[in-house]
Amino acid sequence: MATENDSQTSPISAPAWEAIRGAYDLQVHVAPDVIGRRIDDIDLAKEFLAHGLRGFVLKSHYIPTAERAKVVSKAVPGIAAFGAITLNHAVGGLNPVAVEIAGRSGCKIVWMPTVDAENETAGLPGGGHKKLPFWAEIQRELRATGISPPPLTVLDAAGGVSEPARTCLELIAKHDMILATGHLGRHEIFPLVKTAKEMKVRKVLITHAEFPSQNLSAEEQMELARWGALIEHCFTTMHTGKAPWDVVVDSIRKVGASRCILSTDLGQPINPPVAEGFAMFAEVLLENRFSTEEVRQMAVTNPAAWVE
Repeated sequence: MATENDSQTSPISAPAWEAIRGAYDLQVHVAPDVIGRRIDDIDLAKEFLAHGLRGFVLKSHYIPTAERAKVVSKAVPGIAAFGAITLNHAVGGLNPVAVEIAGRSGCKIVWMPTVDAENETAGLPGGGHKKLPFWAEIQRELRATGISPPPLTVLDAAGGVSEPARTCLELIAKHDMILATGHLGRHEIFPLVKTAKEMKVRKVLITHAEFPSQNLSAEEQMELARWGALIEHCFTTMHTGKAPWDVVVDSIRKVGASRCILSTDLGQPINPPVAEGFAMFAEVLLENRFSTEEVRQMAVTNPAAWVE
């Protein structure tokens, strides 16, 4: 099993780069942002183009990115950049107006709450994981100034999917956007996915399934996949030690490449360049006896089917 240190020091092989040729990364965190990033979106597009990658979805925990994405696609011909929105307090939370405007703007993904999710504790004083994400400092700064609206959940008092969440699902279906589960907990993810399918949401993505605030077992991932969801596995989760590599390898084997997507979740200054991290992810999987075709399905075929 490749370790984090192995990935940092070993050169990336030609087969790993070939396995992700034409790939889409559905979760990158780059500048401009309210958080320091290692690269901006224009230079990321150039980086992707140089490595034969096809495109990416710009994720911000705070700001819709559709307009930025359109400028990037025009500025760097050959790259397809897509916008998204995350339903945190900065856009009004579970705000149907924000979702409708996102759909009209061409956003591809609607993430349910992340940094403001009731399930996510990293932004609370003394809360979260051992290795805190970069956004945790902003959340703590806001709280220290008295800006701390109640945390967000998609469930009502009875444990069902709330009416605001249902309205958002209706609009996601209307605009055929991807519903991503964000940093919701398993007690929210399962009823949300079930309700989304009932409401004809065609594309459901389980966000970084191994991340500590989700930490979904292989069996739980398999169940969600049987309901029609795709399971996202993010390079940074394992690279930064938030989950062991053998766990994600086992989960992908059990769920199957046809129901998984590989993303990087990269852009942080201390982590590898985004394209390089994508190839490092492919390298680990190839070393663990996944075929080139399986890696390509998860990095190229499956995301392309949802964004092209």
